Amino acid sequence: MKFLGNVLAVIVGLFVFSILGVLLMFGLIGIVASSSGSEEVSVSENTVLHLDLNGRTIVERTSEDDLDLSMFGNPFGQEFNAGLINLKKAIAEAKTNENIKGIYLNTGLVMAGQASLLELREALIDFKTSGKFIIAYDEAYTEGGYYIASVADEIYLNPLGGIDFNGFSSEGIFFKGLFEKVGVKPEIFRVGEFKSAVEPFILEKNSPEARLQTQSFLDDMNQFALHAVSDSRGIPYDSLKKINDMMLVRKPQDAVSYGLATELLYFDQVLSKLKEKLGVDEEDDIETINATDLNKTAKSKNLTSKNRIAVIIAEGEIVGGDADGVISSDKFAKEIRKARKDDNIKAIVLRVNSPGGSVVASEVIWREMAEAKKAKPVYVSMGEVAASGGYYISAPADTIVAQPNTITGSIGIFGMMFNAQELLNKHLGITTDVVKTGELSDFMNPTRPMTEVERNIIQNTVEDGYETFITRVSEGRGMSPEAVKEVASGRVWTGNQAKERGLVDVLGGLNTTIDLAASRIGAGDDYRVVYYPTKKPWFETIMEDLGESVQIKMFQSKLGSNYELIKQVEKLKSYEGIQVRMPQEFIIK
Repeated sequence: MKFLGNVLAVIVGLFVFSILGVLLMFGLIGIVASSSGSEEVSVSENTVLHLDLNGRTIVERTSEDDLDLSMFGNPFGQEFNAGLINLKKAIAEAKTNENIKGIYLNTGLVMAGQASLLELREALIDFKTSGKFIIAYDEAYTEGGYYIASVADEIYLNPLGGIDFNGFSSEGIFFKGLFEKVGVKPEIFRVGEFKSAVEPFILEKNSPEARLQTQSFLDDMNQFALHAVSDSRGIPYDSLKKINDMMLVRKPQDAVSYGLATELLYFDQVLSKLKEKLGVDEEDDIETINATDLNKTAKSKNLTSKNRIAVIIAEGEIVGGDADGVISSDKFAKEIRKARKDDNIKAIVLRVNSPGGSVVASEVIWREMAEAKKAKPVYVSMGEVAASGGYYISAPADTIVAQPNTITGSIGIFGMMFNAQELLNKHLGITTDVVKTGELSDFMNPTRPMTEVERNIIQNTVEDGYETFITRVSEGRGMSPEAVKEVASGRVWTGNQAKERGLVDVLGGLNTTIDLAASRIGAGDDYRVVYYPTKKPWFETIMEDLGESVQIKMFQSKLGSNYELIKQVEKLKSYEGIQVRMPQEFIIK
């Protein structure tokens, strides 16, 4: 026993030492950051903006003082994010900064939705109007990574690399078989034949309706992407579509033969190309700067302007309460209310990137949006996805702007509960016995089948919720309820398709929306954009992520190969109750 105690003591000691080491590392980083933060960042002559997005997930926004910590490795498996707003700001600054001569892109393994990729791509296309160069290089490109890189003047690929250029696919995960094995029966309530969020729990494959809508928006998004690549690379659309449909780029040389890449080169050879562009000697170093540092050199405009446009970033699932990392009803209602009551805020832009969530939380935010609209112009800019609850909170806006490849719509509602009686009784040997005062005192008890009375109550609640959703859209969009129902039923649309059906007003990104708001208030160039909610400092954020990552690693160690399954089952909790949520979590690849 003493030996075992000593072993445990050593293990605990090593664990504590590791944690202290990590804390010390971050402490040193903090000291370096605080000391360097007082020094003014400058851009040397003949500098290249280096945008390295490999392995990074593009989110709407990161802290302004965000640091690149990837140099320390990734011991806890945390994600490294890149803020879309921050990246666009850096590209715009590079366009006008005389010391920036061009951009060097590494985007091969970037992780982002199509609408975010489009906004970044549009920023790069605008940069090219300056006459400055863009060079892209990577060892491998995903479809999304290549979509961004295709705007470059020259695209280089490693001689043993590859480009994934074979169209889009979306694969759903279905739990029916699992539930049957463990003895859990889902109780489903929904309105709308396309509201397929519940299908993974009751079917083994897509329903015809789900397959139809998924095929429709995938085809539209793929066609849009192919037209963009066709224009950038000068490849006829029909030829490019054939390359894409048949996956003709199978070897590195195929990418060059079909015009997707300029040349097959190694990294050192690409550096030589960059040096030629810059006119420096082969033995000289290339001056580079990243987006974060370049943004520190950018001068803020119109700091004293009383014409302020509030941009409220709403990203994540919609939930009740006041949580971080999601669209929590209390927090975002407060942000919208604050912008409404601030006399210096002349217009509000809600940037929505959400698949939806709680119907009650969506209603709370909808109310604040409707009240804000009475006081000042309210606009919505849709990001990668603004569906179901994401559309619900968007409906009151004066104008809705979406990208052509945004996923939106999904105007529908569902409810889901789980009956675990068989799991408890048959598989676990657990029985329950209820004593109650009324027929419905144990309403929705998960240890027994639901009664017809309970089913009718919930189904009526879902149907009432659907009618409320239809009314919110009808009033906000100036459409009749009948017209809304024709494009509702839980069906998902691309931004292009939504505009054709009256659910979206203008195609464009966040900058387009801000320009529309500025024009509406007659501000000209005399306005300032203020972002809400306030971002936490990078150190606070990374420590929170670190704590979560340690917990994840501990669970992974305990559960082994079962971890991913448990994680999926754990997520089912968020589906219980009445939801306005996107039909499925579409993983497009």
